[in-house]
Amino acid sequence: MGDVAATETVASSKVRVAVTQHEPAWLDLDAGVAKTCKIIGEAATAGAKLVAFPECWIPGYPAWIWTRPVDFDLGIKYVKNSLAINSSQMQRICEAAATHQINVSLGFSERDGNSVYIAQALIDEKGEIKMKRRKMKPTHMERTIFGDASGTCLADVVSLPEVGRVGGLSCWEHIQPLLKYYTFSQNEEIHVAAWPPLDSFVEGSPGFWSMSVEGCRGTAQTYAVESQSYVLHCTTVISEAGTKLMGTGGSLLMGHPIRGSSAVIGPDGRILTAAETNNEELVVADLDMNEIVKTKTFADASGHYSRPDMLWLGADPTTKAVVAVSRTVRS
Repeated sequence: MGDVAATETVASSKVRVAVTQHEPAWLDLDAGVAKTCKIIGEAATAGAKLVAFPECWIPGYPAWIWTRPVDFDLGIKYVKNSLAINSSQMQRICEAAATHQINVSLGFSERDGNSVYIAQALIDEKGEIKMKRRKMKPTHMERTIFGDASGTCLADVVSLPEVGRVGGLSCWEHIQPLLKYYTFSQNEEIHVAAWPPLDSFVEGSPGFWSMSVEGCRGTAQTYAVESQSYVLHCTTVISEAGTKLMGTGGSLLMGHPIRGSSAVIGPDGRILTAAETNNEELVVADLDMNEIVKTKTFADASGHYSRPDMLWLGADPTTKAVVAVSRTVRS
C-alpha cells in the first residue's frame, strides 16, 4: 500500500505547503491553542494543504533550561500548560484543521499525567490525528524537564491525499542516523523538521556551531539529501518579552530576541525559500513532487542505492508500559 500511495502522490500536481515562523504564546495553553487555530486558518487561506509547526510550539520551548537547570515555578507552569492528546484543547486544534480542510503537523509538549514529552502530531484535513510520536531522547538539558519516548518515537510516515507521504522528527533527532533511516525508508516525500528557537553562530563563541541557525539548517539540508524528500524546516521567534518571561536575558542560548530561520528545503538539499522579514510570518512554497523522482533516480538510500545483503536496520516500534499485568487463565 505504501508504494501505491507514493506513486499516486508523485503523479499529482504541485503541493502547496506552509511553514510557520511565529512566536509562541509562552506558557499559556489556551492562548497557544487560539494562536495555533488562527495560523491554521491563515495557512488555509494561502492555499496550503499542509502547515507545519516547530518543536514545543505549545506552550513554547522552555528556554530557561540552558541558563539554569531547575526553576520550580516555571517548571510547574510549564507542565500545567502543556497539551494532552485527549483534551478539549487538542480537540479545538483538530476542529480547526477540519474547518479549514488543511493537514497540520503540530509540535508540542505533551502532558501525560504530570510528565511531559517533546511530541509531534499529524492531523489530517478531516481533523483526525493520523500520527503521534515522542522525541526519542531529549537533548542534554532538556532531560531536566522531558521524558524519553518508548516505541512511540518510531512512528509511521503517513500518506495524506493530495499531499504525499509525510513524516517528522524533532531537533537533534536529525543527527540520529538509525532513526533517520527508519523514517525515510518508508517512502517519505515531505519531512517536517521541528526545531526550537535558534541563535546565529558567533565566531569565537564557546557554544556549538551544530546548535546554531547555520548548523541546524545544514543538518536539515543533509536530511533532504539523504532522504530525497522535501524538508519543512520550522523554527520559532523569541521577542524581548519572551526572554524576560523566561528569565534568559543575556544568556548564551536564547538570551536575546531571535527572528527565526524557517525554510523549505528541496530534495537535493538546496534552500528553496525562507522567511524574508523580522516579522512573524508563514513561509509558503509549491512543491513539485516530480523533483523527488528526479533525485531518487541518482540515489535512493533505502531503495536501489541500498545493500541489505550487507547492512540492515532492526527496529522495535512497540511501546513498553511501566506496569505489565500478567493474567492467569483459570480452568
